[in-house]
Amino acid sequence: MRAVIQRVSEASVSINQEVRGAIEHGLVILLGVEAEDGMEDVEWLANKIAGLRIFSDAEGKMNRSLLDVEGRALIISQFTLHAATKKGTRPSFIKAARPEHAIPLYEAFIQAFNSLTKTPAETGEFGADMKVALVNDGPVTIWIDTKNKA
Repeated sequence: MRAVIQRVSEASVSINQEVRGAIEHGLVILLGVEAEDGMEDVEWLANKIAGLRIFSDAEGKMNRSLLDVEGRALIISQFTLHAATKKGTRPSFIKAARPEHAIPLYEAFIQAFNSLTKTPAETGEFGADMKVALVNDGPVTIWIDTKNKA
């Protein structure tokens, strides 16, 4: 699994010009599922993101997690995180999981993440044409791949 995490002061996702989810202070999590991913990736990544200390403490240092600041999360599926761009100029998405494999893992990630937080995450809709709006706070943007745990 791959995730791009952005610390935000506000964010929303719309489908067909209707807001599906919105948050204020928290994280936008763009989540891509690879064909080889499994439940161990779900659990590891949910715990890693929930515990990331990327929010400022009283001294202005990034020393607090989403859990510490009681922030919110907006989780969006994004298969394009698995784009292969080594050859040519048209990305290949061959490593991205097919929907029958990706949807259950995407939903399991949402459940695992929600089990760690006080407030359930807002979400997009898997496979939908979504419009994501956000104000990146910092900016802070972090990329995590479960294949690089070491």
